[in-house]
Amino acid sequence: MTATTTAPPRVRRAAVVGSTGWGTTLALLLARNKVPTTLLARDAVEQARLRAAGEHERRLPGARFPEDLAVEAAPAVIAEADLLCFAVPSRTMAENLERIAPHVAPGTVLLSATKGIERESGRRMSEIITEALPGHPIAVLSGPNLSREVAASLPSTTVIACASGDLAGALRIAFHSNSFRVYSSTDLVGVELGGALKNVIAIAGGIVDALGYGDNAKAAILTRGLAEMTRLGVAAGAEALTFQGLAGVGDLIASAYSPLARNRRLGELLGRGVALEAALAELDGTAEGAVTTPAALALAGRLGVEMPIAEGLAAILAGRLSPEEAVRALMERLPKPELAVAPGAAL
Repeated sequence: MTATTTAPPRVRRAAVVGSTGWGTTLALLLARNKVPTTLLARDAVEQARLRAAGEHERRLPGARFPEDLAVEAAPAVIAEADLLCFAVPSRTMAENLERIAPHVAPGTVLLSATKGIERESGRRMSEIITEALPGHPIAVLSGPNLSREVAASLPSTTVIACASGDLAGALRIAFHSNSFRVYSSTDLVGVELGGALKNVIAIAGGIVDALGYGDNAKAAILTRGLAEMTRLGVAAGAEALTFQGLAGVGDLIASAYSPLARNRRLGELLGRGVALEAALAELDGTAEGAVTTPAALALAGRLGVEMPIAEGLAAILAGRLSPEEAVRALMERLPKPELAVAPGAAL
């Protein structure tokens, strides 16, 4: 008997909550793949501006909206979507969910592309979404995805994590293109935490750059930072190997080295002695790592995980230590074996 295979279902209509640079990029990817997509603007004023410009002129100049991309301000329009993507700052996720929840149709797939952790609770974004909209299929998207490069169709990759193979197939078809390669994973926790925690270490990498400590120091901070990410991820239920992939080390490299990465730029400003609030204002955008650092440490405290780099960064963000003092404290820690030797232990 000849085996038959069933093609995965296709996304018929999508909506993106979050007219950020990344949210707009996701909408562009979907619309370029001929998926009718609605980008939900913050308000009618932004809707009018984006429609008139035919592009997000502030975040993605030159990336023209294709014909399958509509910009709307009324949340009711998302009722037609069978895929709903979230790309809002983590601190506004709960607020946005409250605004759109009455309009989400039953069975709509929910996809989080927000790389952060809720400060008060330590919850991942998918946990917040699921609590507000229970009973919906949930997925997360993360990877080395600088929005300007993706929107410009430069070669890029990402990972979509969800529990269902059929859903992963449908989402891969919706987003995959010749310039945007989509991988899949079943480790939702790991993919999501990798995207959030790398922002913390990227800030630390930017600080090292600003202090002029050289490539040896930056390689060390990123490598030991990846070990911290992995330790916390495994303790939270993730697979250690996920942090060696695109959503872990891949995203960390992009965020810690690119001049387009806001978390790295925040670290550079902090390393030059700029106070946190002034540095955030200069960025003109969200640097998720500033919020994720204390949230990650709170989660680490509950799970009994040591994160000395994150602790040092938290002290810098709070003004308790200068960048030089924080680095000195890391260098003066007692020497220890680099790798854990117990079978199955995290780094």
